[in-house]
Amino acid sequence: MNRLAATALRIVPTVLRVSLAMLLLAAPVLAVPLSSSPKGAVLEAPKPKKIGAGLVLLVSLQRA
Repeated sequence: MNRLAATALRIVPTVLRVSLAMLLLAAPVLAVPLSSSPKGAVLEAPKPKKIGAGLVLLVSLQRA
C-alpha cells in the first residue's frame, strides 16, 4: 500500500501541472466564441492600396 500511495502522490502534482498548462493554452481558443463580435464577422487585415497600375497605364497611354 505504501508503494501505491507514493506513486499516487507523485502522479497527482504532475496531473495538476499538465491540466493547468492545457487550460492556459486552451483559454484563448475557448474565449473566441465569447467575444462580442457579431455573428459571421471575419477579422481581416486591411487591403493595401494598389497605386502602381495607374502609373503604368498613364505611361503606356502617353506613348501611343
